[in-house]
Amino acid sequence: MSKLMTSVSGVRGIFGDTLTPPVVQKYVASFAAMQKKTFGKGRIIIGRDSRTTGLAMMHNIASTIMSIGLDVTDLGVVSTPTVLLAVEESDAIGGIAITASHNPPQWNAMKFVDQDGMFLAPDKAARFLQDVDQPVTWADWQSVGSMNTDFDAIQRHIDKVLNIPYLNVEAIRKQRIKVVLDSVNGAGGLISPVLLKALGCTVVGINSEPTGVFAHPAEPLNHNLTQLEDAVKAHSADIGFATDPDVDRLSIVDEHGRCIGEELSVVLAQCFVLPKKRGDIVVNLSTSMLSEDIAAKYGVKVHRSKVGEINVGKKMQEILSPIGGEGNGGIICPEVHYTRDAPAGMALILGLLAESGKTVSELVQELPKYYFAKDKLELNPSDMDGAMAKVPTILQGYRIDTQDGIKGTKDKHWIHIRKSGTEPIIRVYVESESQACSDQLCRQTIAKLKP
Repeated sequence: MSKLMTSVSGVRGIFGDTLTPPVVQKYVASFAAMQKKTFGKGRIIIGRDSRTTGLAMMHNIASTIMSIGLDVTDLGVVSTPTVLLAVEESDAIGGIAITASHNPPQWNAMKFVDQDGMFLAPDKAARFLQDVDQPVTWADWQSVGSMNTDFDAIQRHIDKVLNIPYLNVEAIRKQRIKVVLDSVNGAGGLISPVLLKALGCTVVGINSEPTGVFAHPAEPLNHNLTQLEDAVKAHSADIGFATDPDVDRLSIVDEHGRCIGEELSVVLAQCFVLPKKRGDIVVNLSTSMLSEDIAAKYGVKVHRSKVGEINVGKKMQEILSPIGGEGNGGIICPEVHYTRDAPAGMALILGLLAESGKTVSELVQELPKYYFAKDKLELNPSDMDGAMAKVPTILQGYRIDTQDGIKGTKDKHWIHIRKSGTEPIIRVYVESESQACSDQLCRQTIAKLKP
């Protein structure tokens, strides 16, 4: 049996194995009871990605929430940022996004959303998980909740993106940009092409049907996007976009059919936003050193947070940052909301193309060159702590940051080692001035971590 993963990122597992209906009910009941105790009677908004188990999960979750005495609004198959935005812009007291993000199709998960439309803050998430086995009070026949649907949330999300104040929609439309879009059979097929067409793009869709049977591994990494690369070349497109199943991560393919690397998505967004709205950048510890170069160009600073979009988003709120995100393709545009949002990211990148008059490859060529390597070590859950105990020795002689896992920095390179919050794996991130150096450091680090 696989391990049920519980963390600030939510609760996820393999459906029918560790993520069973009773397990789902236990966590949902605890969350609903917590929100009811904090905010009183209200409603919870739920939405799901396209996974084949999503409908069953939705019915289980909805009936549990109603049985606690709260109302439910179901958005249907939508992106995770659509769920978050719907909560933020309503009177709801919380939300649940039913998605296992980039995990394989046999997985599913619940991401719990607070009343402000952001994921639970780490301290509240910890209290929630600590109390999950406490008994709850079920509603009686007079106080059971009700359920309705809201299938307009996607359009409201699109409208919010189109109304970003500094986004020149007409300038983008005049360019008639040709885009190949890979939605990996996730929820993106229901929002991304609609947004792109509203921006005047010619859209060539691949893997657009939201079947939940992913055409390739769902994480939008370079080696998973060969089909998109080929399609960009075959259609002589200006750009290719790839998203993960819940549409909060964005990867880019240039006009020559080459993946530019997901870590450049947030960097290009910074290049577009900062000339229009100056302010400090917030990124996580594993995001490229390029952010420091971009920030220096515009006379602002970089603040680095723990990995996890809630940590980045909260810091952005605190300092009123105009742009931020994570190096995994997660772009946070506060003009839409303080959460990772691939459709918003697409609009920013298209705005950069339209206003600069440059191609993707030309924009990338202008950036300083750093080279990323990342890998993961899959372990038995019982071996995780032993592997992490080796890290101080592995990084001996580095400047150490223990804000999130352990990050070691030397001149012009760094190594970041951390336990995943969603899977029984250890992630290793490396960046340096040469691909050979980054690859070698990554391989050596993985080898030293193995039992």
